[in-house]
Amino acid sequence: MPKMKTKSSAKKRFKVTATGKVITAQAGKRHNMIKRSNKFIRNARGTTVLSDPDTKIVKKFMPYAF
Repeated sequence: MPKMKTKSSAKKRFKVTATGKVITAQAGKRHNMIKRSNKFIRNARGTTVLSDPDTKIVKKFMPYAF
């Protein structure tokens, strides 16, 4: 049985914590920043943990990360 391949786009965008959670950058900070409130911009700093349904999808893309 050959090795399974990791999606290159997934390995660039996601990181797995020691407990198995998936971390990704906050969404919505690339463009159209003028219409966003300062509160939104402030709260979208840094990283966030993916929801459980999305984590299940990402785990299929990265078979050796878990």
